[in-house]
Amino acid sequence: MRPGDKVICINDKIDPDKTEEIRRDFEIWITKDKEYTIREILDNNGIVTGVLLEEVHNFPKFFKLINRFQEPAFAIWRFRKLQYNATPAEALSEVDELVEVEEEHLIKTK
Repeated sequence: MRPGDKVICINDKIDPDKTEEIRRDFEIWITKDKEYTIREILDNNGIVTGVLLEEVHNFPKFFKLINRFQEPAFAIWRFRKLQYNATPAEALSEVDELVEVEEEHLIKTK
C-alpha cells in the first residue's frame, strides 16, 4: 500500500481493554466495509505501521511510545487495498459479444 491507494476497512473492532485509550486518542474512528484513500503511511518507530486517511482527520496527540506529537494513525492491518482497474476477462468478452450482436442487428435492419 502507498499514499493515494484506495482501501477498504476490514476490521474496525476495538479490544475492550483498549476502548478508553482509543476514545481518548481518536475523535473519529473508521467503519468496517467503508472505502478510504491512504493519505500517508507512518512507520511509528517500527512499532506498528499506521495509515492516515484522506476521509478522516484527527487532532495530533503526544504519544509516549514514539515520543512525539502526531495525528493518531490506524493500523495498516485494518485495511485491504482495492483493485479497481482489473476487469475480468469474461466481462470484456460479454461486452464484445453485445457489440457484435448489436452491429449484426443494425446491418440486418438496413
